[in-house]
Amino acid sequence: MDIQFRPTIKDEALIKEAQRILNHNTWEGRYTVPSSKLYPYQWNWDSGFVAMGFAHFDIPRAIKELESLFEGQWENGMLPHIVFHSKKREGYFPGPSYWQSSKVPEASKLVETSGITQPPVHGFIMERLFNQYPNSKEVKAFIKAFYPKVLKLHKYYYEHRDPNKEGLAFIFHPWASGRDNSPLWDDLVKTIPIKPGDIPKYKRYDNLKADPSERPSDKDYDIYVYLMELGRRHNYDGNAIAKESPFVIQDTLFNAMLIRSNEALINLADELDLDAGPIEDWNEQSKKTFEEKLWVEELGMYTPYDLRNEKHIRMKEIGAFTALYADIPSSSRARKLRNYIEEMADREDGFRVMPSFDPDHWIFNPKKYWKGPVWPQMNWLLYQGLNRYGFHGTANRVKYDFLDLVNKLGFHEYYDPRRAVADQQTHGYGGADFSWTAAVVLDFIND
Repeated sequence: MDIQFRPTIKDEALIKEAQRILNHNTWEGRYTVPSSKLYPYQWNWDSGFVAMGFAHFDIPRAIKELESLFEGQWENGMLPHIVFHSKKREGYFPGPSYWQSSKVPEASKLVETSGITQPPVHGFIMERLFNQYPNSKEVKAFIKAFYPKVLKLHKYYYEHRDPNKEGLAFIFHPWASGRDNSPLWDDLVKTIPIKPGDIPKYKRYDNLKADPSERPSDKDYDIYVYLMELGRRHNYDGNAIAKESPFVIQDTLFNAMLIRSNEALINLADELDLDAGPIEDWNEQSKKTFEEKLWVEELGMYTPYDLRNEKHIRMKEIGAFTALYADIPSSSRARKLRNYIEEMADREDGFRVMPSFDPDHWIFNPKKYWKGPVWPQMNWLLYQGLNRYGFHGTANRVKYDFLDLVNKLGFHEYYDPRRAVADQQTHGYGGADFSWTAAVVLDFIND
């Protein structure tokens, strides 16, 4: 049963702190870093959510956030997961000197970048700006100028990341999924043999600036570097990488975001008389293939598909539920997803909703990055999806459970999902003063 409730939350204090964090994390007056000490550059999907947050109190700054991000877009349409506006920041690996995007002919000529991408949230973020300010000449002008860039990004996915022309884009690196060290990838990466000389020597800085117990392991990083080396050998060309890489995944979250952003571009084209090109055909095929191919009946949810080994990755994790926001599931499948969330919230052992990974699986780790913690942007996506299907009570549980965490533990990167543990803590996990956490809080409170 849906139960509507709202904990006591000091909304005004949270709003002021969220605005302070976004302003503080703004560098050079035009782009936002996720967390100044841990992630000292501009990140792809982080900035999408950041623009959503700024839109509640500074629409020119929201627009500038997206414009600065797309300075890193490549000529083929690819939007990298990191844009290195500043070359002078020390203490992050892999930085611009590792990726060497300046040596790639199709890379941005304005700024150095990484060579992989992240979930494409920009279409629906742009749509939210329009829906929030439908009569703003500034917003309309921005969308009309910006629209072709997002459309070009989507075209890249369908032309360079869909080798079987199924309508599902693949990723070739765990970082591109947005869920770096998720247990989804564990069995697959174990099959990747790393021999001496396969990867260069490197030095991590992330686990010096954050608790190593909350970060990906050194073994995880060796795999990340191995796959980056493979990408670099092929100048990050998706079609070439697909032929060699052991990691070729049609991911749930990634494709749900692509489908939802497709829908946003179609809606904006109708509203503003823009040319959407073939995007309606793309989206129709994508939704059909997602629903038919990625659903695993015995799990009662969607899972990523391993193209290299031609099999599903059969695990219960947070990416499955983002299909709701993309309007993919049938009503019966949507209810199964909603019921799982309700069961998680009502368990006797007490979980905040929503853990990023199945707490009944032996791999579950409630503080280890994507192996279990609650993530702000994921709760926002779940909230939107649940509301879309009319599950408003469950949506409120997700929303206010998260706001209560922030109210008690601060604006952190992620949080322990165990209610008994989190209720005794004084702070969350990962980076502090986190930008997308601030953005989600602003949008939740103003919703």
